[in-house]
Amino acid sequence: MAEEIAVIETSKGTIKLKFYKSDAPGHVANFKELAQKGFYDGTTFHRVIPGFMIQGGCPNTKEDYDARMAHGTGGPGYHIAAEFNDRPHDRGTVSMARSQHPDSAGSQFFICVAPARFLDKQYSAFGEVIEGMEVVDEIVGAPRDSRDNPKEKIEMIKVSIVEA
Repeated sequence: MAEEIAVIETSKGTIKLKFYKSDAPGHVANFKELAQKGFYDGTTFHRVIPGFMIQGGCPNTKEDYDARMAHGTGGPGYHIAAEFNDRPHDRGTVSMARSQHPDSAGSQFFICVAPARFLDKQYSAFGEVIEGMEVVDEIVGAPRDSRDNPKEKIEMIKVSIVEA
């Protein structure tokens, strides 16, 4: 079976991810399933912090983009168990966002734009950017409000799982 990758078509360009299947099998399966259902299509990158990361995957960003107080509070309606592993949070690492509880990840994920080693073994790294870091850099540099939400809508138009 050929290796699968994620293709995230954004309003700023395309980002491609490879998965860490052996390190975070549950998170990889969850991301793929949500992508294949179209869950991520139309969501935005709702949190951008220069020197740190971009975050997306909240379904609350699909509706009224001006209802920003709800951005970052939504998920798929369930949580998945943490899969902390030895993968470092380096530039390009893709990891699941969560609340303070380790087993609270659902659909939101982030992409590191710089090393964030303080997250190692505390967040479930499940992949890395293999193409499109220039797009990630453009997204993280977008003007943002006081809650780190980009002032312009940066949409994930389509998230697909394809054979590499």
